[in-house]
This record gives sequence, structure tokens and C-alpha cells, in this order.
Amino acid sequence: MVASTPAMLDVEVAFALPERQRIISIAVPEGSTARQAVAVAMARLEEAFPELPPTTFREADLGIFGKRLRDPDAVRLRAGDRVEVYRPLQLDPKAARSARAAHEKR
Repeated sequence: MVASTPAMLDVEVAFALPERQRIISIAVPEGSTARQAVAVAMARLEEAFPELPPTTFREADLGIFGKRLRDPDAVRLRAGDRVEVYRPLQLDPKAARSARAAHEKR
């Protein structure tokens, strides 16, 4: 009996800095997770953003179409999904609100 090859899904992996973004189209085997899709796209992400350490992509929070994933290692992708690699926050949102409020009081 001949083993069948798994069906492939076309998905995108996106990452952005304030000044530029990159969306990479890839094909992954059916049943792949969001984290696995980022692993497939790693070389191209590292090439597009050489100033960032590879851990930026390996350890990042992930989302699909703007919805953050709680467990990107468990979420199975569907054809056409766009996996988004999120950058860590530069400033805590609560601290930013407090700073704005203090500035506005002056």
C-alpha cells in the first residue's frame, strides 16, 4: 500500500515593524499549527528583519486575523489563514494611560 502525502494548506505569516511589514505566503501540511507555520517561515522572516534576534519570532505571541491565540501550539490552521507574529509591548498599557493622564493634568 502506498502512503498518501498529506494535503497542503496555503497560509500566510505576517510580521510588522512600525516602518515596514512582510507577509509571507507558504504551504504547510494539513493539521499544522500556527507555531509550526511560523517555524516554516522563519528563514524568510529572519532574512526580512536581520536586525531582530531569531527569538523574536520563536517566542512571540501569535494570532490569526487579529485575534490573539491562547495556545498557538494547539490551534490547527485552515486554508487561507494569516498567522500574525506579534511584537512584545514596548510600554505597559496601564503605565501609558497613567502617563497620559498625568500629562493632561498639567
